[in-house]
Amino acid sequence: MSAVAPEAGSEAQLALILSSLSDDKAEDVVQINLRGKTAFGDYMVVCSGRSSRQVAAIAEKLVQRLKEAFGRPARIEGKDTGDWVLVDTGDVIVHVFRPEVREFYQLEKMWQGTGETTAAS
Repeated sequence: MSAVAPEAGSEAQLALILSSLSDDKAEDVVQINLRGKTAFGDYMVVCSGRSSRQVAAIAEKLVQRLKEAFGRPARIEGKDTGDWVLVDTGDVIVHVFRPEVREFYQLEKMWQGTGETTAAS
């Protein structure tokens, strides 16, 4: 993965996030455009890992790559349990779930209709 300029905006962050999730075999990746819909971020990304261990590893590697690329740390919550980990860059919010937890909360459904929801490839 190539380094991205620290002043890069939410689109560059989103691109790096989607690439990182793909590299780490995250499943069912969905991106939601929040621009103009909320003040807490431009994009939300929701994905799954197959186990608590994979969920924590996906989030940990993502935070590491973001820091290397943008020179500032992302906030991370929930890594210790690995059921649902939140990574917040300020512009992009990433939720990494175990499949059962994701199904229970159905976060994407809560945001449908508020922004463009796209399955990332």
